[in-house]
Amino acid sequence: MTDPSNLQGKLAAYFTLGCKLNFAETSTIAQKLTEAGVRTVRKGECADICIVNTCSVTEVADHKCRQAIHKLVRQHPGAYVIVMGCYAQLKPDEVAAIEGVSLVLSQNQKGKVLEYLEAAFSKSDIASAPVGGEEAGSLFVPSCSRGERTRYFLKVQDGCNYFCTYCTIPFARGRSRNGSIASLVEQARQAAAEGGKEIVITGVNIGDFGRTTGESFLDLLRALDGVEGIERYRISSIEPNLLTDEVLLFCAGSRAFMPHFHIPLQSGSDEVLRLMHRRYDTSLFYNKVSRARELMPDCFIGVDVIVGTRGETAALFDEAERFIDSLPVSQLHVFSYSERPGTAALRIPHVVRPEEKHERSQRLLAISDRKLHDFYERFIGQTRPVLLEHSRQRGVYNGFTDNYIKVEYRGQGSDNHILPLHLVGFNADQTALIAE
Repeated sequence: MTDPSNLQGKLAAYFTLGCKLNFAETSTIAQKLTEAGVRTVRKGECADICIVNTCSVTEVADHKCRQAIHKLVRQHPGAYVIVMGCYAQLKPDEVAAIEGVSLVLSQNQKGKVLEYLEAAFSKSDIASAPVGGEEAGSLFVPSCSRGERTRYFLKVQDGCNYFCTYCTIPFARGRSRNGSIASLVEQARQAAAEGGKEIVITGVNIGDFGRTTGESFLDLLRALDGVEGIERYRISSIEPNLLTDEVLLFCAGSRAFMPHFHIPLQSGSDEVLRLMHRRYDTSLFYNKVSRARELMPDCFIGVDVIVGTRGETAALFDEAERFIDSLPVSQLHVFSYSERPGTAALRIPHVVRPEEKHERSQRLLAISDRKLHDFYERFIGQTRPVLLEHSRQRGVYNGFTDNYIKVEYRGQGSDNHILPLHLVGFNADQTALIAE
């Protein structure tokens, strides 16, 4: 590696859009630059380096990425601006054409950010970093780092082999691949050595873990559960067809895996699931969440749903709404369908108007609000372990219980400590429970 002294004292600004995996990767990049002598820019300072990690899950995400790039270029004139992530992978020429962008990196090049910056600031030729033009994701780039809060994010897998009709992720992230269990356990041990208490397991399709190494997701969970010092693990998102009974049984009896699952449903209509090329039906999904609730009665279950996909008629949405309302889940994450170039969904007839998408979204969000309120209300009067982290409000801690109830706490404590707290009722805006 080139001597990083030419980066000593440089200031960097970071901007991340999209999923937890992106945030984990940006945090790892920031950590490497810090070790090379780069300091994160403070308010009012002008950065020498800007890193933008992009998302492209919807057209709205693309627009937000362009806005973020323009804003950083204005705020930090003359900065060396690197753009990476899914939007950069899918539309590299479009990103490169944005005024002020210095370099566009593919997924495979993310791990070489430090090398490219060293070359840039030593005035070397960096033509070895082309703008796009290569296939996404043939390498697994490891990442385990902490963001601004207390939790660490451990990337265990990347890419996806599923090719759902509405999704560009396989094109942006490449095929499914993963690190070895041994390497991931070592990263978890390092997080523990740094004082980490909680790790969120991230990836694009983490239940598909093992394609690179011939290992299994269940074996990974068992190995991580044995890492001393880590008191909590959360599984960020797992496909329902890959959430096996063995995984559920293990989590129910494990030392450190929390009663918390995030499971993408996408539609409550079997016909729409078929059009999406999802690998399950509503019966399988219902059985999975019911089994999770049976084994872990207090578990939090979050569910992703897309409204307004091509082919989703009013009758099929009504059917989906009834099914979703019947699910024993805690919260919905509702997204409006956005047409993505190159996807198979564009060949499906029946386009849902934007006004209909909005109306359907509001109907599901109302269900979500009711389910989340009812879930929180169940635990008023109980004492649960809460991992504390400072809020922006002075003298107030935020935190989450083991089963992912958001908590506000005014009292004695400190960041990154777990305390047993009594849940006494809702806060003023009904978004968290007050603890004492």
